[in-house]
Amino acid sequence: MSRAVPRSRKVLALAAGAAVLAGPLTLATPASGAEAPYSVTPLRFTVEAGGRSCVVDADLYRPAGVDAAHPAPAVLATNGFGGSKSDGSTDAIGKAFAERGYAGLVYSGLGFGKSGCLISLDDPEIDGRAAARLVDFLAGARAADDGTRADFVTRDGAGDPRVGMIGGSYGGAVQLAAASVDPRIDALVPLITWNDLAYSLAPNAADRATPGVFKWQWANGFYLMGEGQPLLVPSLDPSRINSLRCLHFVTDACDTVRLLNSGRYPKAETEKMLAYARSVSPVSYIDRITAPTLIVQGQADTLFNLNEARATYERLRERGVDTRMIWQSWGHSGGQKPGELDLAQGNLEGSYVGQRILGWFDRYLRKDPAADTGPAFAWYRDGQSGYGTAARVPALSQRLYLSGDGKLVDNGTKVARGSRTYSNWLFPTSHSESSLAGTIGLPDPRPYDTAGTYLGWTSAPLTAPVDLVGAPRATLKVDSPAAERVQGSGDAADELVLFAKLYDIAPDGTKTLVNRLVAPVRVPDVTRPFTVELPAVVHRYETGHRLELVIAGSDTAYSGNRGIKPVTVVSAPGNPGTLELPLVQGRVG
Repeated sequence: MSRAVPRSRKVLALAAGAAVLAGPLTLATPASGAEAPYSVTPLRFTVEAGGRSCVVDADLYRPAGVDAAHPAPAVLATNGFGGSKSDGSTDAIGKAFAERGYAGLVYSGLGFGKSGCLISLDDPEIDGRAAARLVDFLAGARAADDGTRADFVTRDGAGDPRVGMIGGSYGGAVQLAAASVDPRIDALVPLITWNDLAYSLAPNAADRATPGVFKWQWANGFYLMGEGQPLLVPSLDPSRINSLRCLHFVTDACDTVRLLNSGRYPKAETEKMLAYARSVSPVSYIDRITAPTLIVQGQADTLFNLNEARATYERLRERGVDTRMIWQSWGHSGGQKPGELDLAQGNLEGSYVGQRILGWFDRYLRKDPAADTGPAFAWYRDGQSGYGTAARVPALSQRLYLSGDGKLVDNGTKVARGSRTYSNWLFPTSHSESSLAGTIGLPDPRPYDTAGTYLGWTSAPLTAPVDLVGAPRATLKVDSPAAERVQGSGDAADELVLFAKLYDIAPDGTKTLVNRLVAPVRVPDVTRPFTVELPAVVHRYETGHRLELVIAGSDTAYSGNRGIKPVTVVSAPGNPGTLELPLVQGRVG
């Protein structure tokens, strides 16, 4: 099954090597005698970042007619991982907003394009501080290296420009990092980005305090892309070189990837790794952010799933920050649908998400009190008209029970007593995705599970459509003597690993793993029940279809168990496992 990704998605998707080589869009040429809608001026800024002095490469987009007497608010943006100011989506941001009257400053992130310094994973004290130096330029408080000054940006006070940020993935997290160290930033629109890199790269859907399961395909794709920069950018600035052991990343980033690849997770080293990953993630600094934030996350995204966006959204709202959230169709795993936002095409007015972005900036950058900032929560509905909206993310609303005969039933009294067992093999026997396949346009086999290496619980055929919006939650109790014997070793790699997921089974038996999403679990104590938060989805189960909850012993996209660890699940009427669903229409059973 192929998951081809549009060119704009490749750039935002971090690991798209082909996108890094893609040329910039050609700027519109005005008709003869017509005034150009904007000018573009290349600029360079010397900044101090992570103990190094390096140059940031940028382009300044200045709308026609904007000057000191007629100032305009500004939009600041940078690229996704592996991109630059000139890739198809990033320069399109500068173009799109300049055409709409905003001054734009678009730059290559640290360690990418022609910008210097090491790749530091959007560290607020490095990447965030570097972005703040560009805000100084927009404030008129500093000049570019060639002496250029910006005296045409709207100001809220001395040294305080009216500025918003927008961008996807790596260019999304940097907004949150910058806003955490610079309160002058007035509005944020982060797309398809992370809340907690520890969860993103080594997720544990049952317990985030316990080391998770290494997402080796995605993580190693980024690492190799970063370390391979000389192949992509000849004549690198010396400030982009660290050491022979860790070429182009900060040392902590290389150490993190090496530990994850080692397959061993001793307590002290693992705690250090988790602490570092979280230090460069919004989860660690979100309480310092006050800028109004419109979060846009993709439903088709196995890298940064919808749970990441919800975690950021809920924490900002708890603190009283004006925050809205949209779950669009596309993410790092593809999913582009007709009429959806495409930054490379600049279809802001022509897409729901684009209209919401314009409304957000109208309200917080143009200070238009009549601007519509939209509902608190909205989600793309495939095959249905328009977006769904709600005042909050739907709550869990129906509980199903795991029966001993493999059925998923809607009442505890229907649970049959029984036990079933599966076992992992020493190589993966279940497949959810080839993580980078869709990003670079390669085919990817349909998801599958090998008999004897998984267990499933299936509902009766639905009598009416069921709409699921949110993160299902399963509570499980397993028995695994092989795992119990070694789980106290002090090395998290000895603990039991399993994968929970939710399928849609059509009447003809065809199974669909919704957006190829799985919930990896490293079980810290197999003697106790545990609760698994599955990745959030938006999905309609049609009449006649069935839901199936599966737990499997492995997955090709993740590291697995060390050693064979058979698992038994026992169900009894008084003590079954459960599956809770956030439904907005219909019921199961």
